[in-house]
Amino acid sequence: MKTQRWQHFSAIAESDHLWRVVFDNPPINLVTPEMLVELPELVDRIEAAAELRVVVFESANADYFLNHYDTSRVADTPKNVGVTGYPLTIDTSTRLARLPVATIAKIRGRVRGIGSELTLAMDMRFAGEHALFGQPETASGNLPGGGGLEYLPLLMGRARALEVALSSDDYPADLAERYGWVNRAVADKDLDIIVDTSARRIASYDKESIAAVKRQIDRHTLPTAQDMMSSLEAYLTSFQWPGSKRRLAAAMAAGRNQAGDYEMRLGYHLGRPLPPEDPPRVT
Repeated sequence: MKTQRWQHFSAIAESDHLWRVVFDNPPINLVTPEMLVELPELVDRIEAAAELRVVVFESANADYFLNHYDTSRVADTPKNVGVTGYPLTIDTSTRLARLPVATIAKIRGRVRGIGSELTLAMDMRFAGEHALFGQPETASGNLPGGGGLEYLPLLMGRARALEVALSSDDYPADLAERYGWVNRAVADKDLDIIVDTSARRIASYDKESIAAVKRQIDRHTLPTAQDMMSSLEAYLTSFQWPGSKRRLAAAMAAGRNQAGDYEMRLGYHLGRPLPPEDPPRVT
């Protein structure tokens, strides 16, 4: 395989040992129901590549690495399960985390919601200085349902995970580094060379060693699929909560899921009061 294209991303083989996956779903790199179907196919290809050692994930959009779910299409969320027997979101996350190859996220722009949760399933995360990270679900009347509530406490501790999930704010790269959300925040001009140098170094090693290191570290550092399933079920149910319906309608009217200031400054806008509800009509 030299290049394999899906609807919202491509996989490019730099060599037998090193691949790049490029997310590209303009204008704002939303995660869609179609992407949930495509991602397990990508994992299948990675698992089948016997000589592959490293996969670097990046984005064609400098403003958005991988964004939140397309909340206007929750009803279209696939109900089929993956090879693990779990829904596709959990299937992708658990398989991605446990691949016998190193996965590295090279992050420019915004990483939010399920985009953040999928990125948390990658082994390493390096962020450009202007990257932003967020779990916007609580302010939207929902809760993180793709692994965020399971991965974040393991990475940053209970108190900081609660801060991130409950605030629904955008966190700049330097603070994300301090909290353990990413390995390193670096100057944008240095990001490519730092990630590419590390990726090529690891890709020169034996696959057996890479897989063994991951397997041993994974024993105590990854959430269970059962715990993630609990959050996913609650997330899908949450769209029926009255507050969620009201907040989603207000957000869509304000520019949610569209290119513009609302998405660029999502944390800011989510922190502003909702418009007052219309008073009951008197008949």
